Amino acid sequence: MKDKYILGFESTCDETSVSIVRNGKDEIATIVLTQMDTHANYGGVVPEIASRMHVENISILIEKLFKDANMTIDEIDAVAVAYGPGLIGSLLVGLQAAKTVAFLYNKPLIPVHHIAGHIYANNLLKPMEFPLIALVISGGHTDIIYMKEDYSFKKIGGTLDDAVGEAYDKVARVLGLSYPGGPVIDELAHIGIDTYNLPVPKNDDSYDFSFSGIKSAVINLYHNEKQKGNEIIKENLAASFQNRVIEILTKKTIRALKEYNVSNLIIAGGVSANKGLRNEFIKLCQKEGIKLSIPDFKYCTDNAAMIAAAGYFAYKLGIIADLSLNAKATDNLY
Repeated sequence: MKDKYILGFESTCDETSVSIVRNGKDEIATIVLTQMDTHANYGGVVPEIASRMHVENISILIEKLFKDANMTIDEIDAVAVAYGPGLIGSLLVGLQAAKTVAFLYNKPLIPVHHIAGHIYANNLLKPMEFPLIALVISGGHTDIIYMKEDYSFKKIGGTLDDAVGEAYDKVARVLGLSYPGGPVIDELAHIGIDTYNLPVPKNDDSYDFSFSGIKSAVINLYHNEKQKGNEIIKENLAASFQNRVIEILTKKTIRALKEYNVSNLIIAGGVSANKGLRNEFIKLCQKEGIKLSIPDFKYCTDNAAMIAAAGYFAYKLGIIADLSLNAKATDNLY
């Protein structure tokens, strides 16, 4: 079968990214321009600034991508774009760029859900094996998804309030740590000791998650200790918080694998870069005889390679959009 080259666009939040991927698995070239340093000055992503920076950079990145890949637009078979969910202003920039390329060069336009992209980042590491369970963990999502085959998504459970990455950032802010908070708490947790009494969030028989309670518990503990004049050992509090989060994520995910009689697990999303989480899942999967796939660190955060990879499988199934495709700040994958 003739090779298929997919041009991908990703601009759901504060990364502007373009990529070319062959056959959903071979990355030809990818550019990711992050705005993290800019938004760190504000303690979080400022939507207006994010969309403005996407506008400033997207055309330059497209031109550089084709130079890096040593390819022309004529060699591209289709254009894939993350249409949502995400920040609406940011989404519109990538979507408009993708639609313009598709229109000018008469290429099929493939709509890709951002979470489908995160899942298919694993296909850039090795071919995904089905059936599988996907644990999607990021700043905006915490979901357990069952997939019996390519592009078949069944949600088993998800967060009822804060996503896990959001909880990390909020706890980091309380502790006076830099943005983004996840990597900093992960580093502190590795040198700290689990000494603080924190609850295991939504420790029940469901597959749903809730992280607002443990976030509030950390905030209350921090303020109470400060009022008493007690020193807060940030490393230890980070360790206690992270251990509870990892405990509930691993417990429910492993249970889902057993209940659905699945031996393949993939982890996806920005929080999959968390070293403590990775290490615990590696240990548990070895113990349970489960095949584990976690993306390389460069594919954990938002990038267009994952969008192009997912786009290839959508293209094979005939999932094509017309130029009326619009951005969606919220949208279900399932």
